[in-house]
Amino acid sequence: MKVIVLCGGSGSRLWPLSRSHYPKQFLRLAHMPHSIFQLTLQRALSLCAMKDIYFVTSEVYKHLIYGQIEEMGQQPLQDNILLEPTPKNTLPAIYFGVKRIRQVEDDVVVVFSSDHIIDNEALLTKTIRAGEELAREYIVTFGIKPHAPETVYGYIKPGEKLSIGHIVDSFHEKPDTETAKKYVEQNYLWNSGMFMFHTRVFDLEVKKHVPEVYEAFESDDIDECFKNTPAISIDYGLLEKSRCNAVLPMNVGWNDLGNFVAFYDKYHTSSDGYGNVRFNDEIIIDGKDNLIYSGGDKAIAVIGLSNVVVIDQKDALLVCDRNDTAKVGDAVKVLKESGDKRADLHLTEYQSWGSFTTLENGSRYKVRRLTLPPEKALPMQMHYHRSVHWIVVNGAAMIQVDDKESILRNGESAYVAAGRKYKLENKGKVLLEIMEVQSGDYLTDDDVVVFEMEAMEER
Repeated sequence: MKVIVLCGGSGSRLWPLSRSHYPKQFLRLAHMPHSIFQLTLQRALSLCAMKDIYFVTSEVYKHLIYGQIEEMGQQPLQDNILLEPTPKNTLPAIYFGVKRIRQVEDDVVVVFSSDHIIDNEALLTKTIRAGEELAREYIVTFGIKPHAPETVYGYIKPGEKLSIGHIVDSFHEKPDTETAKKYVEQNYLWNSGMFMFHTRVFDLEVKKHVPEVYEAFESDDIDECFKNTPAISIDYGLLEKSRCNAVLPMNVGWNDLGNFVAFYDKYHTSSDGYGNVRFNDEIIIDGKDNLIYSGGDKAIAVIGLSNVVVIDQKDALLVCDRNDTAKVGDAVKVLKESGDKRADLHLTEYQSWGSFTTLENGSRYKVRRLTLPPEKALPMQMHYHRSVHWIVVNGAAMIQVDDKESILRNGESAYVAAGRKYKLENKGKVLLEIMEVQSGDYLTDDDVVVFEMEAMEER
């Protein structure tokens, strides 16, 4: 068995928690032992070895994936991290993975989205194992038994009963509220966006029903493949046309965290006696059914309000009615149109060498916290118009300024004047943390010249 993990998606509907450069799948939310992506990785590892897991993503998320895999004690395999030149929706992404797998061998494949949460992982694994033989003849979808007439999910109408599961009678797009109520009454299932199939079956069905995708991927040049393929979802492009679909119903505590209503549902069981979901010491007076999530240590009080969402981050604040969470993406669009980087970037940004968190940002200075895992290195670089002052607060750093190397330990500092080359490396066995103060007249990304680009990418 093989697994394809889809790792695209900007997650704008969960802004400001999720942002395009660090979307929801890489977040470690309250009460979670790992990030959502890492939980998906664990799910995949319950089915197959690391060498049999393929990640379809973009260049933007490559280093996040490498880092989060390594945090789980696994070794990322470069050949299994498949980079889409441009996003073209789910069908080309899945077919990209299928084509790569078929270069090794034909096999049964499970497709996971990296941003789904499953409460009962053991039952999901058992259901997948039970349906493995079915996947040798059908494209198997996993249908979730609805607990409410949701309008944010597609629906599946089960048909003829099989030895396990059902033939799919029909797929239905996201309905309005009244139609959703009818679907629930008629025992329709939510379309979970998880699939299982044999690579030969999938390849034949794509060739038959979506020849434009099949033909695009006949090229050995992946850039050409994505240039020529249409942008199309697996549901619309393939499943709604194929007569080779089966569905396995299940009740595993599935949640795609598609918006803050789904977020509230995920944590609703831990609400107070008034339906309020909160995670710290937030004060709620004369209010019910609220969602309060704070990423900092500030005191938050909500008085006389009900059914609201308050998401507080150090650089952004969202306040909205729970019935209006579908409009969060509109707010992100406004930020993007105005050129506001907070639509895309958190204060913490992740690089191939580690991460940095911006703590203060003035007109002539910037204060950041740098973190480098063991054996990671900030590549040789130089600033024309700014100086850099470093203070080590954890671990030991090897610092090279021009041709001179030195070791800095806890509490020790170094100064690099503008115009001098410098390099920073963690040769120790613990996380290296450094407080960095930049000062000068030109504090934009254009002020840096990076040497050793190839070495940086290798890391």
